[in-house]
Amino acid sequence: MIDLNLLIALISFYFVMYVTPGPNNAMVLTSGIKFGFSKTIPHMSGITIGHVLQVILVCLGLGKIFQIYPELQKILKIICAIYLLYLGYKIIGSFSAIKEDNSRPLKFYEAALFQIVNPKAWTISSMVASGFLPKDDNLIISILYIAITALIICPLSISPWAAFGAGIKNLIKNNKKKAIVEYFLAILLLITAIMIVIEK
Repeated sequence: MIDLNLLIALISFYFVMYVTPGPNNAMVLTSGIKFGFSKTIPHMSGITIGHVLQVILVCLGLGKIFQIYPELQKILKIICAIYLLYLGYKIIGSFSAIKEDNSRPLKFYEAALFQIVNPKAWTISSMVASGFLPKDDNLIISILYIAITALIICPLSISPWAAFGAGIKNLIKNNKKKAIVEYFLAILLLITAIMIVIEK
């Protein structure tokens, strides 16, 4: 059975890692602004389930692939950064044209698959596998504890970003405010992309 102190440390670690800015939170914030909280729920659910599966796979040994082939993680960083830059480009002018364009919230499976190229998600999974997987306990039971904890903490940590975005949506009725928010989010995504690429 997992140690209580270890469980508390795991919860704290997950909360800090999930709630801090990153690709998922930037995308969830944008979705909350554009489509509202309820329509962003499938996106958040996809992030959660995708990451839980990722954690399980890394704990089962997939993370060793990145240790053997570290260049794979560099490639994923570049792909993720390019996608975030693309999102930033698409955001500019999008709030004024939500009704006219074909934009839609990210679907469950799309958000889940995005975790494959999300370097922050891989980092979290790798740190959990190396720091919180008990060496002497039953491996499957330990992974189950870790996965269930992620399943609970992840949505609790990312949903405030969607709620904040949905709250902002009601404040940006005129086009000038919309433009300011669009450029702010585009710059946020640009900074996130740069941080992903330069992070060691």
